[in-house]
Amino acid sequence: MKIYTRRGDGGTTSMYSGERVSKSSEVMAVLGAVDEAQAFLGVARAECAPEDALGDLLVGLERDLWILMAEIATTPGSARAAGSATVDAAMIVRLEREIDRATERSGEVAGFAVPGEARLPAALDVARTVVRRAERLAVGLDRTDSLVVTYLNRLSDLCWALARASEESIRINEGARATIGRARASGGPTVTADETGETPS
Repeated sequence: MKIYTRRGDGGTTSMYSGERVSKSSEVMAVLGAVDEAQAFLGVARAECAPEDALGDLLVGLERDLWILMAEIATTPGSARAAGSATVDAAMIVRLEREIDRATERSGEVAGFAVPGEARLPAALDVARTVVRRAERLAVGLDRTDSLVVTYLNRLSDLCWALARASEESIRINEGARATIGRARASGGPTVTADETGETPS
C-alpha cells in the first residue's frame, strides 16, 4: 500500500469526522502543534533509562494526546462525534497527581530555570513550550464543554515539573539569578519568570 494518496495536493486534508478542511485552518494548526508536542515527549522518552518509570509515564502521555487529537479532529455535532473518545476529567486528575509527585521530588523551584542542565530535562522543556503553543491555539477553537484546553494547560505544567525533577541537581542558573538579584537591588528593570511563561499557570 502506497503511503502517498495525492488527495492533499490541493491544500486540503481530511478531518477524523470525514469532511475536508484547509491545511491552513485553525483546527489543523492545533493538530500540528499537538503532534509536535507528542514528538518532543517521544524525544524525552528516548532519553530515559530502560528501567526509568518516567518512560512509562511519557508514553502514557503520548497516548493521551492521540485521544486529544481525535477529539480536535472530530467536528462537534457530526455523526462521528457521537460516542467518540474525548478528553475526560479523569485524565486531568491523573496529570495533577503526577504534577504533585514531581513537585515533591524537586522541591520548590524559585526564580528562573534555564533549560539545558541535561538532555532529558531540556527535551521536556521544549515539549513544554510546544504544549503551551498548542494550548494558545486551542483556545481559539472555542469548543464548548471540551476539556482539551484544560488538559494542555496541565500537561505543560507537568512538563515543567518533570523537567525540574529530572535534572541531576536542582541548580537554577546561578549567573542568571545573580544578575536578576543585582538588578533588583539597584532598582533596575527585571523580568519575572511568570512574564516569560516559564512557570506553570
